[in-house]
Amino acid sequence: MNPQYQKMLRQVQDMQKAMAKAQEELAEETVEASAGGGTITVVVTGALEVREVRIDPAAVDPDDVEMLQDLVIAATNEALRAAQALAQTKLGGATAGIDMPNIPGLF
Repeated sequence: MNPQYQKMLRQVQDMQKAMAKAQEELAEETVEASAGGGTITVVVTGALEVREVRIDPAAVDPDDVEMLQDLVIAATNEALRAAQALAQTKLGGATAGIDMPNIPGLF
């Protein structure tokens, strides 16, 4: 096997290990976001799993349930964006330093 291919194969295997480790770490890390001046808080893992939703009783108005729903959606979407940014940072680091040669037919 060509030494360049062997080097690339080792790099890909290293990258796969780093990606798996980063994904495991992401499942444990959390981010949180709030809406409505902190009355609604959502906690999400780096693996995009909602772990917790906290609602301040002051945010609960039986005459305006739509506002509460909108705040929950806003906080959830912001937490998901933060979790995606965390994932991008972690997973991007797993591929750093990989030297992918220009091999016809590979991509």
